Amino acid sequence: MQLKEYGKFLEVARGEREADLILSKAKIVNVFTEEIYLEDVVIYKDTIVGLGKGYKAKEVLNLEGRYLLPGFLESHIHIESTFLNPAEFAKVVARWGTCCVVCDPHEIANVLGRKGIELFLQLTEDLPVDIFFMAPSCVPASNFETSGAVLTSEDIDYLFSHHAHRFLGLAEVMNYPGAYLGDLELLKKIELAQKRHLAVDGHAPLLSGKLLNAYILAGAKSDHECSLLEEAKEKLRKGMHIFIREGSSEKNLESLMPLIKTNSERISLVTDDRHADELYYHGHLNYNLKKCIQLGIDPVKAIKLVTINPASYFKLNKYGAIAPGYKANLVVVNDLQELEIEKVFLKGKSLEKHKFDKKIDFPIKKLDFSPITEKDFHIPKKGDKIRIIEIIPNQIITNSKEVLPTIIDDRVVSDITRDIVKIAVIERHKNTGNIGLGFVQGLQLEKGSLASTVAHDSHNLIVAGVDDKDMVVATNFLREQGGGLAVVVNQKVCAYLALPLAGLMSLDRAEEVVKKIREIDVEVKKISRLGSLAFMYLSFLALPVIPKLKITDKGLFNGEKFSFTSLFNS
Repeated sequence: MQLKEYGKFLEVARGEREADLILSKAKIVNVFTEEIYLEDVVIYKDTIVGLGKGYKAKEVLNLEGRYLLPGFLESHIHIESTFLNPAEFAKVVARWGTCCVVCDPHEIANVLGRKGIELFLQLTEDLPVDIFFMAPSCVPASNFETSGAVLTSEDIDYLFSHHAHRFLGLAEVMNYPGAYLGDLELLKKIELAQKRHLAVDGHAPLLSGKLLNAYILAGAKSDHECSLLEEAKEKLRKGMHIFIREGSSEKNLESLMPLIKTNSERISLVTDDRHADELYYHGHLNYNLKKCIQLGIDPVKAIKLVTINPASYFKLNKYGAIAPGYKANLVVVNDLQELEIEKVFLKGKSLEKHKFDKKIDFPIKKLDFSPITEKDFHIPKKGDKIRIIEIIPNQIITNSKEVLPTIIDDRVVSDITRDIVKIAVIERHKNTGNIGLGFVQGLQLEKGSLASTVAHDSHNLIVAGVDDKDMVVATNFLREQGGGLAVVVNQKVCAYLALPLAGLMSLDRAEEVVKKIREIDVEVKKISRLGSLAFMYLSFLALPVIPKLKITDKGLFNGEKFSFTSLFNS
């Protein structure tokens, strides 16, 4: 902004020039003093220029004593995991009071590399919701899977240099062993953020003691992977900012509530991964905020967890509060317990005055692997016991179990009586022919097959099923679609969601995406009690940087020892 233009803001603040909008008789929630008081808020263009009486404006809106909150800030989310393209995502979360999003685009980066990130930058430019980025630190997340691209420290430097106004730091350092062991390439990426005084997000599930000390020393300043209270306490005591996650499958808020009650300043609420249907019907950060309040946290303290706390962590000095000089991103509610949102203002204008349209010109192409046959999924017996992945409800960490296999024709097969089904990961970026095979317990599948190209973090195709024939149909169907989700029963595709944007996101409107997800939910519930949640669990079973046992296109992986392990124990 030019100084001459800035002078007009000062004139409005002094009462010498007419404001654009006054929100009168608002009960302001002050996140600095934790007070609530009646006051007028004066807005010029996209900025709050004053609080108080005696101002004139083109428009005056009497809030009649309703509560006025700062717009909400999402500190950590992967937009790709919502299945929505960025404009549709922004449109959905805006009506729930989200005004600013800090996203980690490592999903699309793992598929398309720097080109994918720059596509995301274009698709999020000038949206009513401000979308900032963290540069992905680990693409690929590890060397134990095949990704579609690699992001080097030179790529990170390029992004920081050429898009400085959009990047707030380095995204979750998932290769935590690489960090605490001093991997030079990873340390170089961290240093690029540090020398620019940018944030460095962490990702270190269950890490503690001396190794945690080394990890923090390497540069990680936050963590969203805390699932245990003592784990979160240790990380908070050692200076980390804790992002408490409540997403579609990872729900940590309730177990970490005692932390908020005693230490609310260095904590933020995040979603990380949230499906479009939950965003659309139940909400975004407002949902997490309401749950936090219902669990006993004072409403004003809770509001800080999605406003000033994340704004302070990311040095977003014009966001997260209602005060002169702050962005006029505001949320009107009638009650601080129910948090029903009555009105949202983004950049000084009511939500209904904004447009979210973005044209996406993206070619649809087949996934890069040869058609699959039943033989590709056969597992000959080679031992007395097999290692299986055990899903833990509402978590992305898993257990590893050894069980007796079920054998037919000298091959290991699924066994629905024990909720054990076959799982496979097919490499889909470079046509390597890699197929990792194993078994998983906890998807509650009674028949059929589920397949998806949303498989963190390299996003190869992951498929689980009771029957090899159904797994083949589901896999080859998604190959032709260019990616997505598919439910197959008796070799028939019962429901699907096409995700042609990098095999991760839809090109359709949110309403159409939600409709497709609901159709999938109906069909999955016929074969599993989990419904569409089964796809969320499935998407994390290929993530080797999360303990204990996972599967990639290269095979079964022990996330505690950071090494591959065999399906058979002998």
